[in-house]
Amino acid sequence: MSEQPDSYEAAVERLEQIIDRLDSGQAGLRETLELCREGRALVEYCSGELDAVSAGLQELRLDELAAKLEDA
Repeated sequence: MSEQPDSYEAAVERLEQIIDRLDSGQAGLRETLELCREGRALVEYCSGELDAVSAGLQELRLDELAAKLEDA
């Protein structure tokens, strides 16, 4: 998979398809290698998305804390 998925949800859906295909035992050696490469790229993409969301949530919490301290 050379292009980025449209969304985290699309990446997870594609990962599920890859896992199903690998679990089926019907993928040949080359297809298995390609699926593993694509899956790795998708996992890296998902990890980055989760990190970005986590950082955003942390930022929101810090802003809330600063607002509470200012009000105190």
